[in-house]
Amino acid sequence: MLLGVISGAVIGLFFHIDDWAGGYTSFRRRMLRLGHISFFGLGFINLLFGLTLQSISIQAPYVSIASIGFMLGVTTMPLCCYLTAWKRVFRHLFPVPVVSVAAGIVGLLMGWGAA
Repeated sequence: MLLGVISGAVIGLFFHIDDWAGGYTSFRRRMLRLGHISFFGLGFINLLFGLTLQSISIQAPYVSIASIGFMLGVTTMPLCCYLTAWKRVFRHLFPVPVVSVAAGIVGLLMGWGAA
């Protein structure tokens, strides 16, 4: 989440420039904003995952699957967003964080159901 604050501060230095990163509604600027907010959104999901593990019993192999999925998602989603803002061809990498987070959610649900 600290990276979310830092990236927001950097982006915020230029918010007053109307045509910065192609203008407010440009693809590049939207990707930069999405990368910034994904640090927070997926960071909160990881925090809630940790709290969930303290309150309900999840079977051991599913905890690992969920943990790896969430960690991979929180690192690759901002990376994909920033790379896509730089070069559009990187948009093809978005299945990596999406599938990672989905695997984390499915692993968590399967482990909860198996308990």
